[in-house]
Amino acid sequence: MPHKMLKLSTLAILVAGASQASAAVYDIQQVNENSTLVDQPYPVQSDRALTYVSTGIESSGSDASCFSTDCTNNAYKVTGQALRGSQGKPLEETVAYNANEQHVNDESSLWNYCSYNLGYESCKDWAKREFFGVGYTDEQEWEQPGLGGLQKKSAAWVKGYSSNSQGLVDGTPVTTFASDSSKYDGSQKGNLGNFDGSAEESIDSTVNGVVGDFVYGITSSALFKNDHGKPRAFDKRGFVNVGGNDIALDPVAAASPLVSNMGQTQANAGVLFHDQLLVVGSSAYSPSFYGKDGNGNLRQDEDKLPNVEDILNTGTPTLDFNRFKTCATDNSTNLYANWECQFSTFANEAAFWLVDANGDVKPGSISAGSGEQRDGLAVIDRDNEDLSFQASAKSVALVNGLPLAAGYSTSNVRDDFYAMQAAYFKADNTDLTSWTRTFVPGLSIKPGDDRDFTYTIANAVNNQSMIVGDAKGNGKKPLRAYVYKIGDSSAQFLDKLVPGLFFKDSNSHASAVNNHDQVVGWVDTTNGFNVERKHRAFTYIAGDDAQGPLESKKAWLLDDLINDGKQDSKANKYRIINATGINDAGVISATALYCESGYDSTSQNSYCGGGNEVEKYVSVKLVPKNTDATIQPREKQDDEPVKRSGGSLGILALTALGFIGFRRRK
Repeated sequence: MPHKMLKLSTLAILVAGASQASAAVYDIQQVNENSTLVDQPYPVQSDRALTYVSTGIESSGSDASCFSTDCTNNAYKVTGQALRGSQGKPLEETVAYNANEQHVNDESSLWNYCSYNLGYESCKDWAKREFFGVGYTDEQEWEQPGLGGLQKKSAAWVKGYSSNSQGLVDGTPVTTFASDSSKYDGSQKGNLGNFDGSAEESIDSTVNGVVGDFVYGITSSALFKNDHGKPRAFDKRGFVNVGGNDIALDPVAAASPLVSNMGQTQANAGVLFHDQLLVVGSSAYSPSFYGKDGNGNLRQDEDKLPNVEDILNTGTPTLDFNRFKTCATDNSTNLYANWECQFSTFANEAAFWLVDANGDVKPGSISAGSGEQRDGLAVIDRDNEDLSFQASAKSVALVNGLPLAAGYSTSNVRDDFYAMQAAYFKADNTDLTSWTRTFVPGLSIKPGDDRDFTYTIANAVNNQSMIVGDAKGNGKKPLRAYVYKIGDSSAQFLDKLVPGLFFKDSNSHASAVNNHDQVVGWVDTTNGFNVERKHRAFTYIAGDDAQGPLESKKAWLLDDLINDGKQDSKANKYRIINATGINDAGVISATALYCESGYDSTSQNSYCGGGNEVEKYVSVKLVPKNTDATIQPREKQDDEPVKRSGGSLGILALTALGFIGFRRRK
C-alpha cells in the first residue's frame, strides 16, 4: 500500500508540473454585454440573465496570422445577438428549422418536429418551451407564460409584442431602419397606421457580419397600430448600415403587392466587391401557401394558417383561410387590415444586394429564372402542396475576382418531391447578371422514408473553393458536418475523416471556414438516445498547412485549446459550446457557458459551484497566442454531472436545432 501511494503522489507531482509548464493555444476574451433588452418592459418579469450568442467575427483582411504575430489586443469585432427567451421560429432561418413545409406555427407542430426528427423523451417540454417561452408555468402556460416563445409573436396582432432578440456588435446594440417609420416604403405604407408605442421595444434583430464600414443582418418590422389590429409591415428583412445610412434590403422580385410589401429577405454574408458590399442571402418572390404547381395548377395549403385557439386559447377574433388567400390574389386587398396576412409564407430565391458607401443598392437574383419559376421549378411541388421552392446563399467569397456563393437550392428528387439540397453558385461575369448553380456532390437526397438525408446545406465557402456544411439524416438520424473542395468527386463527412472526435451517430455542425481552410463548428460530446446531448465547439484543419501548433487534417475541441491546466485561471471559467466564425488571422467567435467563480475542476464536464451556481451563456472571442503551446486535453470525467443550474435556454434550442428539419412523410 505505501508503495502504491508513493506512485500516485509522484504522478500527481508530475501532472502538476506539466500543468504549470503548459500554455494554451488560444486566449479567451469575453465580449461586453450591453443589450438594452434588460431595460425593456415584458409581460413576464424574471431575474434570469439574457442569453448572449455570437454570430461571426470581423474580417481580418490582409493581416498576418495571430499564430505568427501578437494579436492579444486586436480590435476584430464579434457580431452577435442577445436573447430574452426561446424563439420558436429563429429569425436567422429562411424557413423555420429548414422545414420546407413551413408548418411551424403552433405548439403541436413544434412537438411533431421534435418527435419525428429529434426523438427526445422530453419533446412535450421542448415544444412548450419554444412556444410559451422559457420558464413557463406547467398547466397554466396561457396565464403564466415564460420568456420569449412563438405564441407571443403570433399573438402580436391582438396583444402587442416586446422584443425578444437584439443584434449586437461587440456587445453594443445596433439600430436598424426598422426603428424609423420614414424608412418603410411599401406601396401600402399608408395602411400600416402608427408605431405601437416605442418602436425599439417591438423589434427583433440579429447582426450577421461586419465588413469594413458596413454592418449587416436581419430585422423584423416594428409593430404598428391601426383600426384593425397591430400589424407588422413584414416578418423579416435584411438590413445594411453604412455611413449613417440605415438601409432596408427589399425583395428582389416584387411581382405582387404581397411580396413587395410583406415579402421576407435575409442578409446572411458579405464581402467587399469593387469597393462595395456584396451581401448575399434569400429573397421572397411568391407566396407559398397559394400558388401554381409544376402543372400550372393553383394549389393551396391550409395548414400554413394556424387555428386561432392555438394562438390565443380563444375563438375570437377568427382566422379564415379564404381571407388568407385574398392576401395573395387580390391586388386591392388592404394587407394590413387582415390578421391572416401576418402569417404569409413565401417561396424564396437566393439573392444578392450590392450596397455602396452612400447607401445606394443594386439588387439581383442568384437563382435563375423569373415569374413563377426558379431553376426550372414552379413555386409549389405538383404532388405536394406543402412543399415550395426554397433557395438561399449563406456565404460568399471571391475566387479569381468573381463571387462564389454557397447555400442551398431546391431539387426535384427524381421528379418525386422538392428537397433543399446543398449548392454553390458561381457568378459568370462581373455584372453579376448570371450565376451557375451546382449541387454539392455526394449529398444527394433519395425518395422514400429510407433515404439518407432530409436536407443538406452549405454554410460557408472560402477563396480556396472549400465549402463546409451539414447534412441532416432522415428522421432521427444525426446532423453530420462535411467539407468539400470544388473539383473533388464528393463531400467528405467529419465523422469519417476524424472519427476519434466525431463518434458514430454524433450530431455535428460546421459553421465557418477561413481562407486557410480552418473549419469551426460544434459536435456532440456525450452519447445517448432520446435525450438532448451536450455538445462543444471544435476546430478542424481541412487544408494541407498547419496553423500554428494545429496540424493538418486533425480536429480538436476548443475547450482543450484554451486549457492551461490551472483550475484558478480565466480559461477555467468557460466551456465553449459553439464556434460561429473564424477570420484569416485565426481569431474565432464563439458562444460559451460561463461560471463566474470558475468550474470545480478543469475537466470537460465539471460542476459550476458544485452544481448550484448559475451558468450564463456569453459571447466570446478566441485569439491565437504567438507562443509555443502545449495542447492539454481536458479530462472527460466519465462520471458526468447530471445537475446544472441556469442555462435553461439550451444552445441547441437557440441555434443548433435550427439546422435540423422536418422528416418527410410519404
